[in-house]
Amino acid sequence: MPWSNQNGGGGGPWGGGGGRNGGPWGQGPQNSGPNPPDLEEVIRKSQERLKQAFPGGGGSLGMKGIGLLVLAALALWMATGFYTVKEGELGVELLLGKPIAVSTSGLNYNLPYPVGRAETVNVDQIRDETIGSREFSTQRGSVRKQDVPEESLMLTGDENIIDVDFKVQWNIKDPQQYLFNVDNPEIAVKQVVESAMREIVGRNTMDEVQTGDRVAIQQAARELTQKMLDKYKAGIRIIQVQLQGVEPPAEVIDAFRDVQTAKADKVRMQNEAQAYANKVVPEAEGQAAKIVEAANAYREQTVADAKGQAQRFSKILGEYEKAPEITRKRIYLETMEKVLGDSEKIILDDKAGGGGVVPYLPLNELTKKAEK
Repeated sequence: MPWSNQNGGGGGPWGGGGGRNGGPWGQGPQNSGPNPPDLEEVIRKSQERLKQAFPGGGGSLGMKGIGLLVLAALALWMATGFYTVKEGELGVELLLGKPIAVSTSGLNYNLPYPVGRAETVNVDQIRDETIGSREFSTQRGSVRKQDVPEESLMLTGDENIIDVDFKVQWNIKDPQQYLFNVDNPEIAVKQVVESAMREIVGRNTMDEVQTGDRVAIQQAARELTQKMLDKYKAGIRIIQVQLQGVEPPAEVIDAFRDVQTAKADKVRMQNEAQAYANKVVPEAEGQAAKIVEAANAYREQTVADAKGQAQRFSKILGEYEKAPEITRKRIYLETMEKVLGDSEKIILDDKAGGGGVVPYLPLNELTKKAEK
């Protein structure tokens, strides 16, 4: 053998054993323990065992032994193709780097590497990405939130800048597309949902984004993100887009609060004016209705009186045509009764009595006594 000791010892390639233990560069380390096993002896014993297991004569294993060795190695290699898919996962089987099938949970088989292999992904796991802010741990162990302006600052439809923080939740719906169509799915989701949110915010005014229907904005962003990811064939399902905070930038928040206060004052004054109008207008309408009703009553009364006077005049005219003198005298007496009925009356008669005594008849006093 090439490793045999030329000095007659039983050592290896760096000299013999025994007492010297020399190396290729002179004196080697001195071993205080037992000597290591001889490498030549190990190889020789292994060859003898192979000869006994695969008899082929001479120093060779023979074609039959080599064939059995190849079959055993092939069987062991084929056995490495078994793999297990856990619950909630799906497996993608590849042949020469090309996906050929999707396997479900349980024990599955595919040709082993390098001809084939299998990739497994968890399709039930819900992943989430936060856009606009990051959480980090301090030295004391507390968690703090840090804004990322390049992600959160967006332009609204009325040309205002607003700070929007939101979160997207997603999972895998097609493992083949997820593994082989997108290089970095997490970054792809963040970029696509950020682009979709910018488009939705750009369609609305600042007030609509901040105080409007947030559910509609979240739904629109989710649908647009899903549409874009399906176009890229990313194999990702968007579960929810949730707004975390919608505020003006920190640099202008004081001015924004002043504007909001002015708007609130405007709304308050409008409400007060509307309440005053609701109180005054019904009262005015009631007064107007009362006046109209009184006017209508006066009109009906006046018309009725006029009709009665006309009918009375027509009747008197008929009587006057029958007896003019009597009727004239009657009218005169009735008129004098109306004129003098409520006035004080004293009758003086020069013909009655004599001697300068004036006859006096207090009719009013007599009338009062008669009434009593």
